[in-house]
Amino acid sequence: MNIADLQQQAEEMVEWLAAYGADPEGGVTRLLYTSSWIEAQQAMDRKMRAMGLDTYYDDAGNLFGRIASEDPEAGTILTGSHVDTVKCGGKYDGAFGIIAGLLALRYLKETYGPPKRNIEVVSLCEEEGSRFPLTFWGSTNITGTAPTDHIAQIRDSEGIPFVEAMNKAGFGLGHYRSPLRKDILSFIELHIEQGAILEREQTTIGIVEQIVGQKRLTIECSGEANHAGTTPMGWRKDALRGASQMIVAIMEAADRRGAPLVATVGKIEVEPNVSNVIPDKAAFTLDIRHPQGDVLDAFCEEAVAICFAAAQDRGLQVKVNQHLDVRPVGMDASLLRSIETICQAQGLPYRLMPSGAGHDAQIMAAHYPTSLIFVPSHRGISHNPAEYTSKEDLAAGVQVLIRLLYELGYEKETIS
Repeated sequence: MNIADLQQQAEEMVEWLAAYGADPEGGVTRLLYTSSWIEAQQAMDRKMRAMGLDTYYDDAGNLFGRIASEDPEAGTILTGSHVDTVKCGGKYDGAFGIIAGLLALRYLKETYGPPKRNIEVVSLCEEEGSRFPLTFWGSTNITGTAPTDHIAQIRDSEGIPFVEAMNKAGFGLGHYRSPLRKDILSFIELHIEQGAILEREQTTIGIVEQIVGQKRLTIECSGEANHAGTTPMGWRKDALRGASQMIVAIMEAADRRGAPLVATVGKIEVEPNVSNVIPDKAAFTLDIRHPQGDVLDAFCEEAVAICFAAAQDRGLQVKVNQHLDVRPVGMDASLLRSIETICQAQGLPYRLMPSGAGHDAQIMAAHYPTSLIFVPSHRGISHNPAEYTSKEDLAAGVQVLIRLLYELGYEKETIS
């Protein structure tokens, strides 16, 4: 394998995919079932077929490229990541895992021919939750854990129903195969770190041992709109002031808990959002993460209690909606040891580490042996147009993936 060629191919394909959804404000915006998302999946379909893979969609919109085994009963080794982005996101988040899988499968097919087990790369339809209050739509459909009973009530910020958007994109209509998979033997996700640890430690590969649990909530405060000049401070039912009190108290509670717990308020909405009117509605999101489930649960309960206490203090009504509850999950120990051995054999500096970000690997890990592999992110910047990983690190990640897929797809008689 020519490393220089692999570096160039990885870098060029990152730029190629980033053109689909290139945002005038900077970065890449590919939200689930939008035109840019459709164009990206269709372009990836063409690219997979041009590289000699058999392609197909499932009815959620996940796209697969396959090297088929000669054994029709053989299971499947699956690799890949998500094609959707946050608004004005980076070029590498999710996209690199798909590109790496595609490069790895092309090399394996050209070099070794048909494998003992099917090997597939997947371009998962959604992971971020950027358009709808829903995350991991791609991987939860594959594992049979998607919240299908609730999607009829879900709308995006423009009021477009989830089901309408899905159907308009051509999915959810029964035209494609069911997303549920029973044949997957292992899932491997290669991803940028989205943190600064690997770069600061001058380490090329991160082997994830555990992905933190996370909860996402939306807190809605309701008060009374009134004149900003004629309503005394003590008589007000100011929804924004109440929400502000909640946010400060929750952040202070997170500070007291200390690392590794993190809590983030990322979005605030206010009504009527006029300079001379006391707000009667204020809503904010709350993202809480920790590697221990009991600590995560306890802090979430504390945060909710803070909100109700502040609402009572301010004469407000409060509603708490939890729309994500993902438990901490460990990666497969056998795959972890295999990746360590590969890094040692290839002379690549590596470290074992947790992931503070959520990934499709945590959904898959509850159902299949799963591993998550990181390559460095420059300055730890992600979800940002400045997101960057060097071509040398991209190629190193692909090298590790190629070897691992070869062992799982071509060499080993059984998958433990």
